[in-house]
Amino acid sequence: MKSVRKACRKSARERLKFPEDEARLKWLPLLLEAYSIIDAGVLHAVGDYEKTKRRKLACKKGCGNCCGTHSDIPLYPLELAGIYWFCTEKMERPARQDLKERLRAAAREKRNSCVFLDAAQGGGSCCIHPVRPVACRQFNVFGKPCGPGEDPFFTRRGDVLTPIREYTDQAFLVMLPFYGIRDEARKERAVKEGLLHAQAMNLPSHDWARLLGVMEEFDSR
Repeated sequence: MKSVRKACRKSARERLKFPEDEARLKWLPLLLEAYSIIDAGVLHAVGDYEKTKRRKLACKKGCGNCCGTHSDIPLYPLELAGIYWFCTEKMERPARQDLKERLRAAAREKRNSCVFLDAAQGGGSCCIHPVRPVACRQFNVFGKPCGPGEDPFFTRRGDVLTPIREYTDQAFLVMLPFYGIRDEARKERAVKEGLLHAQAMNLPSHDWARLLGVMEEFDSR
């Protein structure tokens, strides 16, 4: 546990930083610190997996198979706030315009896939990659890349990374003040009992029409 905490402190120092936005949006440092902890945990877990099982990570830049096949991607309210902020205030053209078109199409067609997968150039990429949810950050596959329409969690569970729980718990601890839980004892209890999971929604089936409206209002200023 001491090594986990040390890695978390190191990741917090190296996390993404948006000083002006963080001063204005008090929840943003919580999200960025939590994501840095999750990323440190994934790095640790991948290293352990490759060392013990001698298998290489199949996930590579430009592979968006899991984004297109997974219809159940947990998304927490704090993560939702981060996506709204990033898309509205940080995303630039042409990615911005491409996303707005996908959001319009999703509203018309009632799609059940991730609207943030930009498949315009081959395999696809995540247009919100810096603020992608915990579930996306932790989903890693070893061996061969996913086949068309394959969800390796069900077809070859042994090739899917199992996250190190201590990192996930620490990240959720960091997030809890956003939900009004600041007392240390209450935070520990909330993580132990998995209370945050009750807040999760499903990213692919979420109604993203409001995000489109917020982006267009921002652009009209």
